[in-house]
Amino acid sequence: MATDHYQLNDYLSQLLDIYPIEQLYDRLENRRHPAKARLPLSPRCKPALVERRWQAVGGDAKVREQLLDTQTRADMEAYRANIENFIGTVKVPVGIAGPLRVNGLFAQGDYFLPLATTEAALVASYNRGAQLITEAGGCAAMLLDEGVSRAPGFAFANLREAGEFAAWAVSSLNELRQVGESTTRHGKLKNLRLTVEGNHVYLHFEFATGDAAGQNMVTIATEAICAHILAHAPVKPQYHFIEANLSGDKKASAQSFLGVRGRKATAEIHLPRELVEKRLHTTPESMVDYWRMSALGGVMSGTIGVHGHYANGLAALYIACGQDAACVAESAVGVTRFELTDDGLYAAVTLPNLIVGSVGGGTGLPSQAACLSILGLKGPGKARALAEVAAGLTLGGELSIIGALCAGHFSRAHKVLARDRKDS
Repeated sequence: MATDHYQLNDYLSQLLDIYPIEQLYDRLENRRHPAKARLPLSPRCKPALVERRWQAVGGDAKVREQLLDTQTRADMEAYRANIENFIGTVKVPVGIAGPLRVNGLFAQGDYFLPLATTEAALVASYNRGAQLITEAGGCAAMLLDEGVSRAPGFAFANLREAGEFAAWAVSSLNELRQVGESTTRHGKLKNLRLTVEGNHVYLHFEFATGDAAGQNMVTIATEAICAHILAHAPVKPQYHFIEANLSGDKKASAQSFLGVRGRKATAEIHLPRELVEKRLHTTPESMVDYWRMSALGGVMSGTIGVHGHYANGLAALYIACGQDAACVAESAVGVTRFELTDDGLYAAVTLPNLIVGSVGGGTGLPSQAACLSILGLKGPGKARALAEVAAGLTLGGELSIIGALCAGHFSRAHKVLARDRKDS
């Protein structure tokens, strides 16, 4: 996190042009006077509490109406289990891309993709990629694995105690499984991995979560397991934490490629040369050249995985369809591969961390449920198909953006599609 000395000097000069040095110091002083207003103690979603929060926040009627419009008031109860200190909703524009044809183990058919974003050119790019895939007969997609993890950590007096505890945990796996699974109708403990680091032991629990994304499910199950461990382990830890930062939760990590977190999916397509030239205005050779150079660029920059822009499509899909948007931090880990074929281009994407569900979380909220309904993937039995569709979406996005970069259309598309923006 170092800063070059010339950049630091330049920044300090800018600050001193704004404030005298004494004022700079003063602005960083601690100020212990009472806050002007306080929010109600209760975080519940009730009209009287919402009114009190708005009184504390202030703002004119126009600001309030933008967040707490008539429809939001009517739907207020629907948000009860998804938000604390509720004051309204933010309207993110939703565009539609597709159809995207997916020939998957679970996703079969043509899908229109609702994408929520404020970035001009994003929906247009994914729309182009989806239509290209469909015109070529669709992408093959395969769900490879499933599992959501939580990794509590336990500290002991010494390595001997840590080893004794690790041996007990392994021998008690069936017992721990029963305890964890007793907290949920759908969660199943698939695996336990142990990491011993000095006098610390990490227990990496991996659960199958049915059709839910499962973050809360595995947390509750792991909490019950930890309570059981504290009560029954022959060696008592000095302290423990329910998550010791080994699971990779909401972080891009190298261990993504060693297993699964969420749902692991891959998608591929063979594109005829004439279709690449007609729809992307470039050649398979140019696209492979770009992929090769960008792969090395990704390695040299230290990225985890190599791809063009998975986060763009996944964030837009997640927001539209009630997924946990923060999980894009790990879901957007993966690899894209392009190769020349005798008659065109082979393209594939693999994503090991798709944290998606068709039930639970935000999937039942009014707008998000509507977007899942557009996909035809709302409710039980649809999560695996949703993961395969997400893989197909990212494949379309890779083809489109790399095609634009090869054809010299990347910046032009942004200029044209954002031309009507009026900045206030």
